[in-house]
Order: sequence, then structure tokens, then C-alpha cells
Amino acid sequence: MLMNFQPRRGILLNWKILIALVALSTLGFTLAYASGMGDKEAVPLYEVPAETQGLEVAPIKSSIAPDFKLQDLGGDEVQLSNFRGHPVLINLWATWCGPCRLEMPAIQDRFELSEEDGFVVLVVDFDKPVSEVKDFRDTLGLTFQILLDPGANVQKLYRNRTYPTSFFVDESGVIQVHHIGLMTDRQLDDNLAEIGVGP
Repeated sequence: MLMNFQPRRGILLNWKILIALVALSTLGFTLAYASGMGDKEAVPLYEVPAETQGLEVAPIKSSIAPDFKLQDLGGDEVQLSNFRGHPVLINLWATWCGPCRLEMPAIQDRFELSEEDGFVVLVVDFDKPVSEVKDFRDTLGLTFQILLDPGANVQKLYRNRTYPTSFFVDESGVIQVHHIGLMTDRQLDDNLAEIGVGP
């Protein structure tokens, strides 16, 4: 009889311990919630602008532009999300790309016209040496931020397969235009107007 009783007693004790642990956990959660730890406003993890709530992060129109951090030609880190509140043109390009060379002067012109209004241009080079990118910049007299993408990680993040490719991001960080290929002056101005840049 004793041998049959001992396992049952052990099982009974285990259940009592489990119930006690659950009760203590529930009590702890209740106390934490009552003290304000359960209040979402008291401990915000991050602030999401109302206009972007519910939007996915993706390199497509009407989505939040995927964040990235790259170095510029001076070795300083530049992060896309730091430009929230500014209209941003992200241009993916390569030094060997003829159409990229053709549209860069037009982008430079628009940048000079709207820089004081907060317009930001981030051109992301396709995995080329710093010296080669600097030569390209100096030849065309570019003054906006040129970023290096070793390993082409941002190119992959933005699913890019064609140069040039441009993403026009509004002040909330949402992509309003995804333009593939060379832009005419008119297309550039129309695309910039979608993010509030221009006359």
C-alpha cells in the first residue's frame, strides 16, 4: 500500500507547487500593472508616427523605407532614420553606370535649390572603392551625401537590380515614389513634388 501511495503523494505535491507558482506569477503581474509597469504610455518602447501606424517596412510605394546605416566618403556614419522629418531622395547607383552619370547633375541642381528647406539626398554607391567614388564626385561637382555600400547590402535590402533606381521618401519615412531607370528633368520634378520638394 505504501509503495502505491508515495507516487500519488509526490504528484499531489508537484501540482500544489505548480499552482502556487502560477498564483505568485499572477500576483506579481497584477502588482506590476497596478504600479504602472503595465501602462503602455508609461513605458513606451518607441514612438510610431500616427500616419505610419500599420504600414509595413518594405522597399515599395506606400511602405516605410527600410532603415540602413552606411559610411560616407569621410568615414562618418549616416543613418536613414535620422532624417525623419525631412523629404529624402535615396538614389542607388554605380560609378560604371552611364545613365547614373547623366541624371546626377539634375539631382545636384534640385539639391542646391531645396537644401535650405531640409531636402536630403542620399546616393548609395554599388560596392566600389572610395577612391573611385571620390573621382566620380569630384568630376561632377556633387555636394550631397554619397554613401558607400560594401557588400551591396543596401542594394539587396532594397531589392535593387537596375541602375539608377530612386526612392522618394516623405517626411514620415514613407516611400511615395519608386522610380526605376534614368529620370528626365520633368520626371525628377514630378517625383520630388510627391514628397513636397520644389516650387
